[in-house]
Amino acid sequence: MQAIDAIRITLKFSDMGMKYLGEMSDAPLLRPGPWGGNHAMWIAGHLTVVEGRLHQRIRGMPNPVHGWKPLFDWGSEPVDDPAAYPPFEEVLVKFKELREQTHAFLNEFGEEGLDRPTKCQPPGFSGFETVGAAIIIIAGHACGHLGGLNVVRAAAGKQRLFVPSKELRAF
Repeated sequence: MQAIDAIRITLKFSDMGMKYLGEMSDAPLLRPGPWGGNHAMWIAGHLTVVEGRLHQRIRGMPNPVHGWKPLFDWGSEPVDDPAAYPPFEEVLVKFKELREQTHAFLNEFGEEGLDRPTKCQPPGFSGFETVGAAIIIIAGHACGHLGGLNVVRAAAGKQRLFVPSKELRAF
């Protein structure tokens, strides 16, 4: 297996999570419980801002959703006011557009492009020195938020992200 294959597998796994996130359009601001936590809107917006930042790093372009940073970036907290956010569908569409650009980047530059240095480094944050490292970190970050999504889905009465079959449980 080449590194690009591992990156594509991780991206595919997080893409699957975004499909399930889209199923929360009927309850995008539902909190996972009385103790707080991230609702689907914040998860979707956060992942979109981070995906935009990825393109800032690998392509040297401005983050196309920079204006959403106060709502969804590091240090932000989810709020329960729908007027505070862009429409949920708009956020999902923007994420999908940016993720398609990530896949296109991989298709354009291939395995050899993974060792290219990124165009900019986040201050005080290491690990993003090469394009390949930056992409797999961001894809893994998205996968990490799937755990929170699973809890929000359960609170909404929706099926969990992974329900093993009887055969798989016996394995």
